[in-house]
Amino acid sequence: MIYTVTFNPSLDYIVEVPSFQMGMTNRTTSESIFPGGKGINVSMVLQNLGVESTALGFTAGFVGDEICRLLQEKGCHTAFKTLPEGCSRINVKLKSADGTEINARGPVITEEALEQLMQKLDMLEKGDVLVLAGSIPTGLPATIYQDILHRLAGKEILTVVDATGNLLCNVLEHHPFLIKPNHHELGEIFDVTIDDMEKVKIYAGKLQEQGARNVLVSMGGKGAALLTEKGDFYHLPAPEGKLVNSVGAGDSMVAGFLAGWLESGDYAHAFKMGISAGSASAFSENLATKEEVLALYKKLK
Repeated sequence: MIYTVTFNPSLDYIVEVPSFQMGMTNRTTSESIFPGGKGINVSMVLQNLGVESTALGFTAGFVGDEICRLLQEKGCHTAFKTLPEGCSRINVKLKSADGTEINARGPVITEEALEQLMQKLDMLEKGDVLVLAGSIPTGLPATIYQDILHRLAGKEILTVVDATGNLLCNVLEHHPFLIKPNHHELGEIFDVTIDDMEKVKIYAGKLQEQGARNVLVSMGGKGAALLTEKGDFYHLPAPEGKLVNSVGAGDSMVAGFLAGWLESGDYAHAFKMGISAGSASAFSENLATKEEVLALYKKLK
């Protein structure tokens, strides 16, 4: 089973407001609400691809109830810990105001609640997959991803980490199966500019030297690259298409890679599924469907 962890999930309230004006009453022309959070995005795309997963993390209040309801409506399994106080986040995203967003803080996660999540993770078994994605909310220890992987060490669980900076670097000693920095994040780790595939290969290799098994690097419109634990290096340009919404594209790439790997055990196929899923989400208002992913997959050479 695949498990995804989203510490601070949200409802994303996406509104289109033509000619948005500060200090004025603005009216929307369209509205939509989606469950949000990087781990949740991975679970939803996996579900679209026909792969089951269970979404873990913390929810609170009526917003948390709605997050769970919407995920279950989409067919996703959920096992969130309900916090006794506070309310899960509602994030407002203005489509017509230069990408303006208002992201809430979310509820306080207590030490007791965190330990209860840890106990759930203790139940994972050999062959299970754990996805840790995104930043962590204020109040949790900065070492939380590292602590989780340390606690699961020796259980032969495939771990995937999509994070930035020290949150990512600190887990490498635990040999995660897959990490997915984008090329900007990869450059920031080593204080360099990543502007060609040779540099991607060099610095992805440095992350492998620190412990990562497979390094998947997303590069926006330039496509993506994969350095495998076998030393193979794959890279592909992004498929042709119109960028509609980049939110969730990286998470979709992780989901597509996992779906491809679990289906075949073949890195080339997993890589193509990853870039197809990431691009399909970027070309759509919503997260990628299986039909959209497979249509792009057929175009990749």
